[in-house]
Amino acid sequence: MRTDPVRRGIGVATRLLDHLLDDARARDIQRISLETGSMEFFAPARALYAKAGFVPCLPFGSYGLDHNSAYMTLRL
Repeated sequence: MRTDPVRRGIGVATRLLDHLLDDARARDIQRISLETGSMEFFAPARALYAKAGFVPCLPFGSYGLDHNSAYMTLRL
């Protein structure tokens, strides 16, 4: 998830993530997992996901171990 630099800090990404998670709950989805970058550039994204309750996890699906990736999951 990336926010236009002009719009950063006003909660756009948080509102989008909240909407997506609410929709997943309404569909009775039990778990959401994601992959994002592990580099410092992606630290704000990882912080956003952690604030929403996502925790680090092992690679999932067809992902393999990759030092450039961070994997996170949230049980709904």
